[in-house]
Amino acid sequence: MSTHSRTTRVIAGTILVLVGVVGALVSGRAGANFFGDVGQFLANSFTTSVPGSPPSPATPQAGVELYKPAENYESAVVAAVDTAAPSVVSIVITKDLPVIEQCPYDPFGDIPPEFRDFFGGGFGGNFTQPCQKGTKTQEVGGGSGFIVSADGLIVTNKHVVADTKAAYTVLTNDGKKFDATVVARDSAQDLAVLKIGTSGLKPVALGDSDTVKLGQTAIAIGNSLGEFRNTVSVGVISGLARTITASGASIGSETLQGVIQTDAAINPGNSGGPLLNLRGEVIGINTAVASGAQNVGFAIPINQAKRAIASVKQSGRIITPYLGVRYMNITEELAKKQKLTVVAGALVRGTEDGPGVLPGSPAARGGVQAEDIITEVGGKKITPDQPLGSLIQRYNVGDTLTLTVRRGGQTITLSVTLSERPAGT
Repeated sequence: MSTHSRTTRVIAGTILVLVGVVGALVSGRAGANFFGDVGQFLANSFTTSVPGSPPSPATPQAGVELYKPAENYESAVVAAVDTAAPSVVSIVITKDLPVIEQCPYDPFGDIPPEFRDFFGGGFGGNFTQPCQKGTKTQEVGGGSGFIVSADGLIVTNKHVVADTKAAYTVLTNDGKKFDATVVARDSAQDLAVLKIGTSGLKPVALGDSDTVKLGQTAIAIGNSLGEFRNTVSVGVISGLARTITASGASIGSETLQGVIQTDAAINPGNSGGPLLNLRGEVIGINTAVASGAQNVGFAIPINQAKRAIASVKQSGRIITPYLGVRYMNITEELAKKQKLTVVAGALVRGTEDGPGVLPGSPAARGGVQAEDIITEVGGKKITPDQPLGSLIQRYNVGDTLTLTVRRGGQTITLSVTLSERPAGT
């Protein structure tokens, strides 16, 4: 049995792990004076104030508390897990697989009888070969998800439920088992929504991923290794707005933009599970880990999924806004290499997969051309932390928006009306 996880290649930004060694350089003296100086340094650094006495130089600014009891932090983590855990589910993937057995086999069966008789029928022997003896339903993988509605809607990763010929079973936190139906798969993002036939479930609280900060606590919950349900790991947010290419066996690869990086351990089977803040709110959907790294995982920001969830609740499917361009994210290095006039934006350019502007798309109808540089969408600047794709996802199908474009050294504005992303794109 295999559990679903994906490896990633970071294609925008370099992950560096720097290990610093702090040393003390002693020059010209040692002995009693040296240790006296160290003692004075330690005394000054760790002096505490007695109530009623004037503050020492090491006392933090008024209203700022450097240290809090560890049990307060632990209590916050425990409370967050207690809040969210009842809404986290395990997803079991089963499939009818062929049953292979060893069947009797005569390798000389095609020799004419007269030759067999001539040799006295001496072609015997116990020969066998693999053969299929029907099929058997077997568990072939697992993943995670979380409940977003009381009537049984569950969010997970698209790659967890990518196999259209497989069957999916959901195990809730209280041990109940339900057959699940895949309601929708998002063609643009690694998101999917399942439905189970029950009610009275506890939906998880959704947070605001736009407010996530580097260094804040991150808690991952999921069906680790496909067998350890509701496994909890704790870390921090270690990166924001990453662009990665994620891939996995039999599911191909796709580029995900604006994902959250965390060092909270994300193991095979955690895919589709929630990444939480200390309030127990979902801020991300665990989706991939970096191959060959230690504790470098990635989660889709929950704000990218909110529109998909609302779409399923309203229409029963995921409706994705579509502009219709292929582009390159401009960096300072690319701008220098290509001698571009801007250092941020989206360079509309075709690839081996097709032209920069897709025929009949909103971009084509709005006048976007290949080699245009889109710098703003609806007045919001395109930046490495806010690429074109993430800005488009904030709009709805039918919305008309203004693109600010650099073309041939001039800045122009174009008006485009977003349509629904065609199937298969």
